[in-house]
Amino acid sequence: MTRKPSTPRPLIGLTTYRKTSVKANPVAVYALMPSYVEAVIAAGGVPLLIPLGLDEEALRTLLARLDGLLLTGGGDIAGEHYDSAHPDFIFDVDPDRDRVELFLAREALANDVPMLAICRGHQLMNVALGGSLYEDVLRLMPSAIKHDYWGEYPRNLLSHEVTVCADSLLARRLGRTTVRVNSLHHQGVRDVAPGLVASAHAPDGLIEGLEVPGRRYALGVQWHPENLIYDAPPMLSLFQGLVEAAADGR
Repeated sequence: MTRKPSTPRPLIGLTTYRKTSVKANPVAVYALMPSYVEAVIAAGGVPLLIPLGLDEEALRTLLARLDGLLLTGGGDIAGEHYDSAHPDFIFDVDPDRDRVELFLAREALANDVPMLAICRGHQLMNVALGGSLYEDVLRLMPSAIKHDYWGEYPRNLLSHEVTVCADSLLARRLGRTTVRVNSLHHQGVRDVAPGLVASAHAPDGLIEGLEVPGRRYALGVQWHPENLIYDAPPMLSLFQGLVEAAADGR
């Protein structure tokens, strides 16, 4: 009996960041927290880490071979990309990472490549399409609550509730319209870009979810679901949605 070959699992590209290893003789590396990789694997995808430094031709070639894209968390986006009025509140910027990810986000959305954007990625998706950010939520957003639970806090700390629009892709994936989330950011979406729809909000009104209607899967969340797939199983569904859309689009 001849056995049919199994269908290849979707290939999901994950963006990376630069980091200097802690050694007697430090070296620069491209890095990514394993939780992103583990979430893609748990959802049924095959993760591929995207290095920085690639030119647009190489990035376009790479994206054409990917079935889906995951924009990961990390440092701030340079204020020049959204006419920031408070550059003194911006830190940990990597201009090359901004360049690479802005190009990938725009190309993915233009070509309907399924995309999940997390924390910085959520903000970058908004900036890529012409939106703006609060350079520091606590200092610039009226009545803001604390959102920057990093450092001494565990990454799976459920720090506040999020309200999700009932008719949104995000609500369909989570299977609910309220959810508690972790929060590890100091910046946030201010003005929503044309073509994007806000689909979730924190108690202070900060936008926690963005999506692009009419795309197979284009979703951004301000929290870090990759750190919650074991403690809050519905969070895995966000990665499963990416992988399913990636598989369907082949």
